Amino acid sequence: MATSSQSLKSFLGKPIEICIVSRNHRRTLAALTNLGIGPWRIYTCLPTNTSEQTFRGKSSAFTMVLCFADLPGGMVYEVIEPVSGANIFSEFLEERGEGIHHVAYDCNDIPWEDRINGFEERGLSMAQGGNFRGENRFAFFESEEAGTCFETLWFREGYEYPEPEEWFPARPEKGDGELQGRS
Repeated sequence: MATSSQSLKSFLGKPIEICIVSRNHRRTLAALTNLGIGPWRIYTCLPTNTSEQTFRGKSSAFTMVLCFADLPGGMVYEVIEPVSGANIFSEFLEERGEGIHHVAYDCNDIPWEDRINGFEERGLSMAQGGNFRGENRFAFFESEEAGTCFETLWFREGYEYPEPEEWFPARPEKGDGELQGRS
């Protein structure tokens, strides 16, 4: 297990996303919009659009509402509302209530399998994972010692967010902070 602060820092890379888990995404989005965060893209993560769904090492179908807003400096704010199926977000709500669940890191863009192995080499096992639309892999690693959950994301090169199912509170005007893609 790697223990030096340098190896941990170089492994995680930069934070790219912070996530709140909510029982009611609309209520949470309204509160965050009131603070100036938004507009929000809203998607539904379903077994039909998200392959490789896993929960605690086993195949597991789940559904959740995913909401994204861009922050200055390239950071993304996410709100997740679990809908159905076994998942770490429902567990979090039951055990801790609503709140900040995880921070996602770019892991210095190392290859996907190396990221997964890197977390495991550091004593963390994947708690949940999937592949949204075949273009965006995600994996969550919980750490009791650190008191939080870490996410890593992989986007296909040239990835652009698909048109959301809905915008909240409304679709932005062109050039008004609308994210065109991920790097």
